[in-house]
Amino acid sequence: MNTDTRKLPTGFGRLWTAQTVSSLGDGVTHAALPLIALTLTRDPMALAVVTAAGTLPWLLFGVLGGALVDRWDRRRTMWVADAARAALLAIPASAAALDVLSIPLLAAVAFLLGLGGLFFDTAATAFLPDLLRRDPVLLERANSRLRGAQTAMSGFVGPPAGSTLLTLGRAVPLVADAVSFLVSALLVRTLPAMPRPSPEAREPLLRQARAGASYVFQDRLLLGLALRPAVGNIAFLAVETVLALFAHDRLGIDTYGFGLLLTAEATGGLLGAAIASGLGRRLGTGTALTCTAAVEGLAVLGLASAPNPYVAGLALAVCGAGMGATMVLGPSLRQAIVPARLMGRVASTSRMLAMCAAPVGAFAGGWLATAYDVRTPLYAAAGLLLAMTAVTATMTSNRRVEAALRAATPDHPARETAPDAP
Repeated sequence: MNTDTRKLPTGFGRLWTAQTVSSLGDGVTHAALPLIALTLTRDPMALAVVTAAGTLPWLLFGVLGGALVDRWDRRRTMWVADAARAALLAIPASAAALDVLSIPLLAAVAFLLGLGGLFFDTAATAFLPDLLRRDPVLLERANSRLRGAQTAMSGFVGPPAGSTLLTLGRAVPLVADAVSFLVSALLVRTLPAMPRPSPEAREPLLRQARAGASYVFQDRLLLGLALRPAVGNIAFLAVETVLALFAHDRLGIDTYGFGLLLTAEATGGLLGAAIASGLGRRLGTGTALTCTAAVEGLAVLGLASAPNPYVAGLALAVCGAGMGATMVLGPSLRQAIVPARLMGRVASTSRMLAMCAAPVGAFAGGWLATAYDVRTPLYAAAGLLLAMTAVTATMTSNRRVEAALRAATPDHPARETAPDAP
């Protein structure tokens, strides 16, 4: 068995700490913001506006944001984005303390936080391969740790902390998130400076953004990696839209039990992130990605036909494991093969496709449940995931992955992989 003993650089520890602290703050706000909005209105549409506002920046400025990140210093982009988000949160915190908070203000803050997240996340995605010298093994290891910490903080620790802090006052969770952003900004500033990508000829921003998007759509491997989260979001949002109703009506799960159901999914996500690198070594990244896609589809099928809460919880845990592994393997491969000068645009294009797909899934799930049955969206999601597995299997095959790695790093030692099926 080939064991790689290379260590992650010390700078990664600071990046990991920064993103872990920031994820904790995100989890706090993710739980607290809807609850704060609920203290201001009971209008479902108004609440939806606050929720949707945070996703709009990716839909409106995703590719343009990636083009800007490819022009700017990535470390500076990260710490400025987090410092700006820390300062921004002082506004609703002050408004809450003065009892002048409003839904329009919360929606505006959610939008601007999402915009800051667009720049931070894109810059961090582009900075990591520079820090790790585009080493595929180290990238998988690093993304596994980052994904695990993000899941733990935003999925387990942050939400209950946000709910608890809210009992102390509406401003308290907002201040806590602001502190997390400030700590993250200070840590990111201490990261080593990385050489900026070779400058391209000064072209209009729109043309550079279009070039980044074209790079994804013209490369079958990158397109396959982008289709996975895009199609997955359609399926998973269709499930998420009706999951609470399905759990209550078909499984007899109460509010507390529903929380445990979601915890099972998050637990699976932690496990998947932890074993992703090992799966990639044993099966090859391409085969591993195909297997995790199939696991997700079969797990959702198991959820749809679950006769009791225990089977449903197991199915969600297995699905979470598949998703966790995918979210390590896919981005790590993309970071290893995409040229540094295009990394921001390629990452933001892929993320934008996934974000645009989410509302399609949510609408489809609601329509299918209304027109047919609450289980129908789950069966449809399982079918979609399995169909996507078949379509993308050749696009992300071991042979194609290894060819891309050799082209990106000519001295890359081909890892021992299972040969592709004929």
